[in-house]
Amino acid sequence: MNTPKICLRIALLLLLVSCASSKKAKFEDYVFETKTEKQAYLTSYDKALKLWEIPYKEENIKTSLGTAHIIMAGPKNGKDLVLLHGMDASSTMWYPNIKALAKNHRIYAIDFLMEPGKSNLTAKPLSREEMVIWYNEIFQHYKLKKFDIVGASRGGWIATLLAIQKENNIDKIVLLSPAQTFKFIDKVGKTSNALMLKLFPSEKKFTKTLTTFSTHPEKISPIYKRQFYLANKYAKSNSSMLKMMPFSDDELQSIKNPVLVLIGDHDVINSDESLERAQKYLIKNKTQKITDAGHFLSIDQSKIVNDAMVNFLD
Repeated sequence: MNTPKICLRIALLLLLVSCASSKKAKFEDYVFETKTEKQAYLTSYDKALKLWEIPYKEENIKTSLGTAHIIMAGPKNGKDLVLLHGMDASSTMWYPNIKALAKNHRIYAIDFLMEPGKSNLTAKPLSREEMVIWYNEIFQHYKLKKFDIVGASRGGWIATLLAIQKENNIDKIVLLSPAQTFKFIDKVGKTSNALMLKLFPSEKKFTKTLTTFSTHPEKISPIYKRQFYLANKYAKSNSSMLKMMPFSDDELQSIKNPVLVLIGDHDVINSDESLERAQKYLIKNKTQKITDAGHFLSIDQSKIVNDAMVNFLD
């Protein structure tokens, strides 16, 4: 694996995206350029959230680094479970999984504040350390103790970042094809399609991106597709992905929690090497390759993934 070359390609692509979206914002919002674009996206978000089809409650809480948007569901006396979504996906992405996860858990789905969603950052991009501070402020607000956490893609990287902190209240961890966590992106050429989509957004490029990341894009709800497309079309991109370096052997070994790692057999982000590192360095690991699934495995094979998560968490 030519790691320096891969990093350079990613850096150049992200630099292009950043330059393409560096216009001066017309109002105080880190992600969106205009109020009209933001409102269009939020309308699509609300429609997609209804796909959850279970009772839920939305809350905005003030933190030292911006407003955090949290969606809560499930029994109040259930074990606390934090959900961290994938890049540009927002918490609505959990619609194929939420019924299973919320059956016995109290759900706290958090929108990442440097991406499209309802969390709001009005300052500069966050460092790794600031990300940890931000999430911990949310955990403290809800008095979460010994909670479980499920992270998908970028959310998996963030879950791992939180788990390597010496002081944390995390119990069990589920990583769904965590991006840049065990290794660099596996198939950079294919994943660059998603980055180019941000440069020149179009329905055609969006469809191509979905077929790259999903083995069954036909399973994705048209309502959610619309929201995800607008996230790519309107949202200002940032270079935070460059800070997502794979974790070291020592960092992974420091995680004493039980960890379940799931990746699809057609994933363009991870490969068998990811599972091998997880097996080698995570002290309490369980790994599984999901057949006929891509990076969007929680949608491609939702029943299998849901069963695996619930069996592990319960």
